[in-house]
Amino acid sequence: MKSKGMAYLFWFVGFLGAFGIHRFYLGKIGTGLLWMCTLGLFGFGAFFDLFTLGSQVDAINTKKELKEIRTVTLANAVAQKGGEV
Repeated sequence: MKSKGMAYLFWFVGFLGAFGIHRFYLGKIGTGLLWMCTLGLFGFGAFFDLFTLGSQVDAINTKKELKEIRTVTLANAVAQKGGEV
């Protein structure tokens, strides 16, 4: 699970989002590199992230939770079938 506090901390210490450290933390490697090369899309992307970072963290955490639920559900289904798929 990703933390909103850590994401905002990385945003802040990464020169107010310009270096994209917060995006690497969230697993967004491509946009992290883009932010590094363009200083947060010339500041506009970094400013945008200030207001959307919380919802980005929520979306990533929800995606991870759903993946875990699917894995557990599949494992339970396999166990109930006696190991047969």
